[in-house]
Amino acid sequence: MKLLAAVSVALTVFLLACSSTEADWQKANSANTVAAYQDFLKEHPNGQHADEARTKIHSLQDEQAWTDATNTNTEAGFQNYVKGQPNGSHVQEAQDKITGFERAAAWQTASADGSAAALQAFLEKYPSGPEADQAKAQLQKLNSQYRVQLAGSYRSAKLAERAGKRLKAKYGDLLHDVVVIPPAAGSKSSHLQSAPMSEDEANTACAKLKKAHQHCEVVKS
Repeated sequence: MKLLAAVSVALTVFLLACSSTEADWQKANSANTVAAYQDFLKEHPNGQHADEARTKIHSLQDEQAWTDATNTNTEAGFQNYVKGQPNGSHVQEAQDKITGFERAAAWQTASADGSAAALQAFLEKYPSGPEADQAKAQLQKLNSQYRVQLAGSYRSAKLAERAGKRLKAKYGDLLHDVVVIPPAAGSKSSHLQSAPMSEDEANTACAKLKKAHQHCEVVKS
């Protein structure tokens, strides 16, 4: 009888403990805060839901850190998130944000410099992204500041247009286009030039034209 009583008491204690654990777990879940789960772990450090409580704490801390970073929306804020949550669920997104800030700063420097070398260096490091298209357009503009000017001057616009059509039909693959350049101030003569192109393209085209006995020179637009 004594043994049976002891077993009964032990079973009762066990059931009460389980009931207490479940009740505390339900309470922590209802609150769903870091403090609530920490309180649960203080009471049940090795309980049935201990690992789950720790996971919940990590998840809540991760989300709070990410909210803080996005609210700050600065490079330093996202770097702090990565440092504080190296295994967080938003690490890759934070890294992308950091790269975006770094790319924007690099673009500001490159565009302020404005040289072809600076733009090319930027594109080598950041070949894609919203600033890359701007860099490519600016570089294209810089590289398209040269034309091939064809020999000859024309007093009449009609004569210039007629000569331009003839030269375009013959050398259009090199010149891309032949346009009439109106007389400059103090002049009465029009000239013929190619479409805008890079300096290398202009030099190559003019060299080929000279071999075909067509006089020309490379000029900067």
